[in-house]
Amino acid sequence: MVDDEPEVRAAVEDGLAVEGYAVRGAADGLAALSELAAWQPDAVVVDVMMPVLDGLGFCRQLRAVGDRTPVLVLTALDSVSERVDGLDAGADDYLVKPFALDELTARVRALLRRADTGAPEPGGRLSYADLVVDPATRTGRRGDRAIEFSRTEFTLLEELLRNPGQVLTRETLFERVWGRDFGPGSNSLAVYVGYLRRKLEAEGEPRLVHTVHGVGYRLGTA
Repeated sequence: MVDDEPEVRAAVEDGLAVEGYAVRGAADGLAALSELAAWQPDAVVVDVMMPVLDGLGFCRQLRAVGDRTPVLVLTALDSVSERVDGLDAGADDYLVKPFALDELTARVRALLRRADTGAPEPGGRLSYADLVVDPATRTGRRGDRAIEFSRTEFTLLEELLRNPGQVLTRETLFERVWGRDFGPGSNSLAVYVGYLRRKLEAEGEPRLVHTVHGVGYRLGTA
């Protein structure tokens, strides 16, 4: 748990400990990187705004050395651009402050569950139309263009790829991607669908992820 506010850090550490996790804390990104040199956690929860090395800098340095530890970013900033910055830096999920502790622990559980089931199946790559993705590396190609996905983006895309043409409800996707339904007021799913579309359609390619209004989403060419 990485946060420069001792009260927040202690509350999260206590909450995760109650859930049965062994937790270590750090006050900034640099201290966290030092901690990671001696201890390999199953996941990292990190605040964005910290002195010395902030959360985004921490994510970038972690990914630069090939460390794929799942990262949940905490931020007081709820704009789309801030969330995009976090995901582009290498975060797997985000949570806006102030947050409920049970939601944080649910997101940690979901990250760990996805990490445990992240190995590719015997079929290897998945494909649809001109899109080919590799579960082992969470990368893909749309035609000749290479694409990299965050863990959450890839988990969402994989669910759609494994059910082409089928309408997947919001509730189904919340359960399969995040491990729970965050309710009708949550925009997490719509935000991540937007991230996927941005990557899949970066050069004007036809839309593959379609909205079924009032129901959910489906993968299709039309």
